[in-house]
Amino acid sequence: MITSVRLKLAVALLALLGVFAIFSRWHGSALVGGRSSTTNLEIGVSNSADRGPGSLREALFRADGASGSTRIVIRVQQVSLESPLPPLVNPYGISVVVAALGAQIDGHAIGNAPVFDVDAGNVSITGLTIRNCAGPAILLRAGNFHMTSSTIESCDVGVDIAEGVHDVALERNSFANNRLGVRFAAGSRNSMVVGNKFSANVAAGIWAVRGKVDAGNAASILVRDNRFNDDHIGVVAGNIAMLLNRNVLSGAREAAIHVIGAGASVLGNRISGGAAMGIVAEDAIAVTISDNEIDHAVAYGIMVKGSENLLVKGNQIQSCGYGMAFVLGNARHPSTAVENTIIGVKYHGIDVVGESPILRRNRVLQAGAMPLQVQDYLAPNGTTVYARPFLEGNDWGGDRNAVAAVPAPSTTPAPPR
Repeated sequence: MITSVRLKLAVALLALLGVFAIFSRWHGSALVGGRSSTTNLEIGVSNSADRGPGSLREALFRADGASGSTRIVIRVQQVSLESPLPPLVNPYGISVVVAALGAQIDGHAIGNAPVFDVDAGNVSITGLTIRNCAGPAILLRAGNFHMTSSTIESCDVGVDIAEGVHDVALERNSFANNRLGVRFAAGSRNSMVVGNKFSANVAAGIWAVRGKVDAGNAASILVRDNRFNDDHIGVVAGNIAMLLNRNVLSGAREAAIHVIGAGASVLGNRISGGAAMGIVAEDAIAVTISDNEIDHAVAYGIMVKGSENLLVKGNQIQSCGYGMAFVLGNARHPSTAVENTIIGVKYHGIDVVGESPILRRNRVLQAGAMPLQVQDYLAPNGTTVYARPFLEGNDWGGDRNAVAAVPAPSTTPAPPR
């Protein structure tokens, strides 16, 4: 009997605690929501100096101390910084917008410090130009960030996104003459880079690289409908989940797209020109390269090197130096090339060097040299890595002597570039 009474008391106490917890959560969220909705603040920047009344610095201090969301309106043509700005820490959100056409911030005097150090979520920047920063123009340490219709030029990094930051949207911006336009330190859920222009970035337009596979962030960063022109490399994706779709890349100096490790899908992009490669997959695992159009790359349209389980499907390669290459892959986990079309390349349509890919239903038309060249590889230790591709249903353009088998040379060759 006593045990039964105790049990009933315990159940009643647990129910009471549950009600209290629900009420506490509701009360806390209502309090925050009430503050943010009743204390919205707009602050104008009317002073182009580094500090003082009406300056951007004063506006950020006021915004950081506000008990609700804040809108900062820049009404001057230029802000010249002399020292780093305060970080953006208002948890209710800060919006930076431009009223003066062409308003810009010059960051050359602040050293390696970021122009905007975003330490709280719900920040947006619209219509602003940031130039001449030795460090990042924008450093993101918190998510829910949105930048649109802005320009970042001649900075070390345009937008630098730290590990653990999610929900980032970069839309219709311009990134020019930076070392890196956008950098992701790790995977970033619900993030997208859409409709931007990247040009003449010294290392890469987008750099998303980490040392090991980013298993904790399976959702892909969406990189879609961007234009890349004259970057050293358009996009580098290394061990970070990323979907590259419908981008236009032209004139890359090393490669339009360089994939390393796992996580990337390269689908439906348009690549034109470039001093070297179209798409490079290096030490890549289970990557899909599909339905891309590549023309006038000086070297290979697609180069697959040291990789395994890749699917290269439905790509169209035209008027490049070479079509595709498969070099020193994993014979136990071969890559597959299926239904690709290669037309009018200057040299070989497909090169296979020390690799055993599966080649099915590909077409090579009007190759300047051989439609298919197969070559063993002599390793530095003296062992031979044999090239034994599996061939099925390929069209070599009516060439009866389509396949050139080349034995391993007596000296160590350099894999084709």
